[in-house]
Amino acid sequence: MNLLEKTNDEILEIAEPLWDDLVVSSNKRDYLGFIKHFSKEMLMGANEIEIGKQWTKNKMLSSLAVEREFLGCLRRGDYITVLYKQTSDEVPGEFLGRLVLGIEEGEVKIFGATIF
Repeated sequence: MNLLEKTNDEILEIAEPLWDDLVVSSNKRDYLGFIKHFSKEMLMGANEIEIGKQWTKNKMLSSLAVEREFLGCLRRGDYITVLYKQTSDEVPGEFLGRLVLGIEEGEVKIFGATIF
């Protein structure tokens, strides 16, 4: 599968369920659910204790709204970055959600996920 050849609509069909899982798992503070689509490289940096600290220190990370607005895709190298305007149910304002997708062992995996 070549992600770079896919249209934005085709990428969204792949990205939406992955982002949904991240949002739901983050809101529940469910570490195993949160990391289930991570690449091996992402798993190396996804320490359960550190992620738990982030959930504790930043209320926005555990109160993400299910609704978000797709902003676009960036294609670079072997990866596609999907950008979202994300909000929180409890923290005012708008945030930028970033989901980096790539292929690992024939499957789409998450190579980056941030909200800022």
